[in-house]
Amino acid sequence: MQFARNEAINANAKSVLVFFLSLTILLASACGPSRVATPVSRPEQPLQEVNPQSVELERDDLSRELLVQAVQNSLLYYERLPEDRLVKFGPEEVPVSRMKRTLETFLELLAESRSWTELADRVREKFIIYRSVGRNVEQEVLFTGYYEPTIQGSLTQDDHYRLPIYGVPDDLLKIDLGLFGKQYKGTRLVGRTEGNRVVPYYSRDDIEFDGKLAGKGYELVWVADPVERFFLRIQGSGRIRLLDGTYIRLGYAAKNGRPWGPIGRLLIEKGLIPKEAMSMQAIRRYLKQHPEEMAEIFSYDPSYVFFSKVEGGPFGNIAVPLTPGRSIATDSSLFPKGALAFIQCEKPIFAKDGVILGWTPFGRYALNQDTGGAIRGPGRVDLFWGSGPFGRIAAGHLKHPGALYFLLIKESSS
Repeated sequence: MQFARNEAINANAKSVLVFFLSLTILLASACGPSRVATPVSRPEQPLQEVNPQSVELERDDLSRELLVQAVQNSLLYYERLPEDRLVKFGPEEVPVSRMKRTLETFLELLAESRSWTELADRVREKFIIYRSVGRNVEQEVLFTGYYEPTIQGSLTQDDHYRLPIYGVPDDLLKIDLGLFGKQYKGTRLVGRTEGNRVVPYYSRDDIEFDGKLAGKGYELVWVADPVERFFLRIQGSGRIRLLDGTYIRLGYAAKNGRPWGPIGRLLIEKGLIPKEAMSMQAIRRYLKQHPEEMAEIFSYDPSYVFFSKVEGGPFGNIAVPLTPGRSIATDSSLFPKGALAFIQCEKPIFAKDGVILGWTPFGRYALNQDTGGAIRGPGRVDLFWGSGPFGRIAAGHLKHPGALYFLLIKESSS
């Protein structure tokens, strides 16, 4: 993201910004663990090289066509980068040219191989395989899922479609404190000006219940269902089906900078949903059955997402389209963007009516093409399930341990 700054900020304003940073950290720590996500430890090496023979590459449960599509999309990302730029890849720093060669060689092997078993043998010969250190001694990674929701909406407000979805407000500031001193490198704030002060941007309550942005022209579309609007923000993108049957796609544009408050945790702590029954569907069901509690529950999460209208997509954090089942989101500060991965986890077995009958193991190649606010540390992966009712159900119920591997072509391979 481009972080806005005012070239005319003087020494006094700088002091205000530094004070605001200190105050923000103080407030975040005072909120307690139930309000702000627990900090995740950063391993010195998130990836460890493993024996290629120890990884069961012989099975892939999706089509080759989807795999080719996902690999080509990552190549589009690398084409935009200088070939000599270095990418952190486990213990190594490798140039973009080697990342590209990894994908190009993989596509060649995929085209030449008559089976997944034959491909596995060739991959083991030409690639180094790294495994994420995960979240425990077993190197397990927690897999969750996300999807692209579709909800009904209108370009004009009426008595039915009365809830706005906002674009980025003009007064939202994105401030890179690294510009003010090396000690602040990597620290960024989101706020707004109030007189000659920089203050935190409006919270969810300010926007949704106090109408701080109402009538200012930032409305992109209007929807009727507050629950579906909430989950649209959680997913970060989605499609709006308009009254004439056409669609517009909304993509993530910005956040208000407030800390994320997981409402699932709130519902568990209050004893409203048992921990073992927690899922996206359980949250949706509870909210729709208890509309009188929505405001209080939504207020637990002060963060807020702003959108923009986009063509194509949905897009991940490397600005290429996501491929259902093949695109994953990881912590982009730990794992290389756009990289080729192999994942092992479980997927749901569906009845015809969409009921989950059980879970079965799977393995497949995937591409690291997205990230997420809750996807932090080496022990988290979010799998993109696409759109539609089955994608929504699968994404909402996936919360299973698995394994995450990354592949890098050997220096000697061509």
